[in-house]
Amino acid sequence: MVLEMKVPSPGESITEVEIAEWLVQDGDYVEKDQTIAEVDSDKATLELPAEASGIITLKAEEGDAVAVGQVVCHIDTSASAPSGGVSKKDIPASTKKEDSKPEVKAATPESTIENYATGTPSPAAKKIIEEKGIDATQLKGSGKDGRITKADVLEANIAMGNTSESANRGHSRTKLSMLRRKVAERLVSAKNETAMLTTFNEVDMSVIFELRKAHKETFKERHGVSLGFMSFFTLACIRALKLFPAVNSMIDGKEMITYDFCDISIAVSGPKGLMVPVIRNAEELSFNGVESEVKRLAIRARDGQITVDEMTGGTFTISNGGVFGSMLSTPIINPPQSAILGMHNIVERPVVKNGEITIAPVMYLALSYDHRIIDGKESVGFLVAIKEALENPVEHLMANDIKKALEL
Repeated sequence: MVLEMKVPSPGESITEVEIAEWLVQDGDYVEKDQTIAEVDSDKATLELPAEASGIITLKAEEGDAVAVGQVVCHIDTSASAPSGGVSKKDIPASTKKEDSKPEVKAATPESTIENYATGTPSPAAKKIIEEKGIDATQLKGSGKDGRITKADVLEANIAMGNTSESANRGHSRTKLSMLRRKVAERLVSAKNETAMLTTFNEVDMSVIFELRKAHKETFKERHGVSLGFMSFFTLACIRALKLFPAVNSMIDGKEMITYDFCDISIAVSGPKGLMVPVIRNAEELSFNGVESEVKRLAIRARDGQITVDEMTGGTFTISNGGVFGSMLSTPIINPPQSAILGMHNIVERPVVKNGEITIAPVMYLALSYDHRIIDGKESVGFLVAIKEALENPVEHLMANDIKKALEL
C-alpha cells in the first residue's frame, strides 16, 4: 500500500509552507514518526514526521513552496525494512548510476556506506560539496547526529576561500526562507504604516547588580533558574503599562483596543532567525515565574520547537540587543502592537551621584512607539516609570520585601 503524505496545517492563517530541508533521501526506508523534513511557514520552522514505516519517494524539492494539504511524498508501507538497516541510499557509490563527478569519501570500503550518525551531508549540502570540490572529510557537522548541513558547507567554503593562495571573488545566492521573508514584510509594513518614533533614557543598574550578587545563588538553588535581568525588566514594563495603558493598546481600524492584561513578547534569536514568543498574563507572574517562562521559551526557540500559537498575540515587546553587544538602537515595532522596548549592553560609565562623579553600570534604553495613539508625554512618562522601577526595584517591584518577592 502506498501512503500519500500531505502537508498538515501549522495554523489557521497559514495556507502555504516551504520545504526547508529533506532529512531523508529518495528511496530511503523510514520509520513511523521519524522526522523526514523541516518545513518553513511564515511564522515558524516545523518538523514533518513520517506517518508510517516504509520506502519513501519524494514528490517535492527543497525550496519548493507547497500548499497545505498538498502531497509531498509517498511511503510504500508494504516494503519491509532492509536487513542490517541498509537502504537504497547506502549502496556504495561504485554501484550507482551517477555522473562522473568523484564522490568525496574516504578510501576505505567501510566508509563508502553513508551513516547519518557519522556526518552524512544533507542533500543540499552534498550538492554544494560536489560543486565546490570541498573535501567532506574535513567538515564537522552541526546537525542532528553530526549531520553536515548546508550552513556547515557554506561556512567551510568561506574559510577555505579566505585561506586560499588565489583570491576568491565569487559569491553565493541563497533563497530567503519563508520565515525570513515574512519578517522582512512585517518590518517594512511597520515602518510604512505606523508613525514610529523612538525616545531614549539611561538606567543605573547598580541596585540590580547588588541584588543579583546577594541572592542569585540562593534563588537558583530554590527555583532552578538564574535571577537574570529579564524578570526585572518584564516586571518594570508591567508596572509602566498599568500606569500608561495607551502603550498597552493597538489600533483596529478607527478604534483603539486597550488591554487589561499584559502578554509580553520577548525577542529571541533562533536557528532560523528572530523569534518572538509570548509570555501570557505576565502581570500574574513573580520573578521566578518570569525567569522560568523566559528559559522555557528560549530553549524551545533554540531547538526549533516553538509553535505558531506560542508566537501569536502579545501586547508589548521587549528586545534585548545588549546580549550581542549593542550600545544603542531604534527597535522596530512588532505590529499590530504599538510599542517595543529595546535593552542594550551594560557598560561602566561615569555618573554624578550626590554631587560627585562615580563609576556605575549603565544601560541605555530605547522605546519605539506608534505616535498615532501614544503621545510624547505618555512615551516619555512610560520610559521614566521603567527607569524608576529599575533604579529602585526594592520599592517599586518588591514592595520592600526582597525575600518574599524572590520567594526565598
